[in-house]
Amino acid sequence: MRTLDYTRATSPEQAISLMARNPATVYLAGGTTLLDLVKLDIMQPDHVVDVHTLGLNQIETLSDGRTRIGAMVTNTQLAHHPRIKSDYALLSQALLSGATTQLRNKATTAGNVMQRVRCNYFRDGVSACNKRTPGSGCAAIGGHNRSVHAVLGTSEQCIASHPSDMCVAMAAIGATVQVQGPSGKRDIDFLDFHLLPGSTPWKEHALEPNELITHITLNAPLAGSRSAYLKLRDRASYQFALASSAVILVLDGQVIREARIALGGVGTKPWRAEEAERLLRGAPASADRFAKAAAAAFKGAVPYAHNGYKVALGQQAIVHNLMTLSGGVA
Repeated sequence: MRTLDYTRATSPEQAISLMARNPATVYLAGGTTLLDLVKLDIMQPDHVVDVHTLGLNQIETLSDGRTRIGAMVTNTQLAHHPRIKSDYALLSQALLSGATTQLRNKATTAGNVMQRVRCNYFRDGVSACNKRTPGSGCAAIGGHNRSVHAVLGTSEQCIASHPSDMCVAMAAIGATVQVQGPSGKRDIDFLDFHLLPGSTPWKEHALEPNELITHITLNAPLAGSRSAYLKLRDRASYQFALASSAVILVLDGQVIREARIALGGVGTKPWRAEEAERLLRGAPASADRFAKAAAAAFKGAVPYAHNGYKVALGQQAIVHNLMTLSGGVA
């Protein structure tokens, strides 16, 4: 049995200082991913710094209409907050589609943003995995890759899909990640936070060494918008998405004034379908236009041996959401 040290931080500055002293130190939020991976011996920290008592558990409406979410706000707290339910319905829906009630009660906003992949080759500890052991290869490319592997944003180094539902909704809404580190505070655009695997799949996010996420600030809701999150999976509970879509739509009659689309289960990061959005803006809300937008969202997709169905499934998730939000079209 391995042992590790535990410290409950009393301030962000203390937490950052403790992290900087030892590279084998990690922050402990809800622990729903970290503790799993420690038990599997995938992550091997010497020291965990508990950041629960830093006062980062508030949800605030800012004067410019944006909403600031503390890093330690739980998924349950966020999903059921009146502001989130009324103005960011797709975020509430995404959160409630993930995990179980017990896990949502523990899981935190920052922890969800930092959630690691569910690839079985990453988690088994023995298979070739460039994310776990750089340079070892990617067993998923030639192995079984049906459910938790991507068709968008992949590389020869890694094809694991990003697992978070919450992050897909935030990618559609637009957000900023506030972090604090040894050099002070800075903001990271949410769409830039998660990194594509490229040739360095072990680099999963844009955090600098020892930085701590303190808040996620959502963009102000679009006036007159309607939104929805649709998750397609093998079973109706406690299952990761095979494909999902987060859609925000603003209609002027039957003309689309604004559209935001993000995808889950199909990308190596929360995937914003910007080309699909451009095809929808200013166009009539029609089944034909929806299909063209869905096809554009998967331009450049690279299917593998067992997950090629995700292209059609992901397109269906987009079209179904658009049809529902537009009230159905001819």
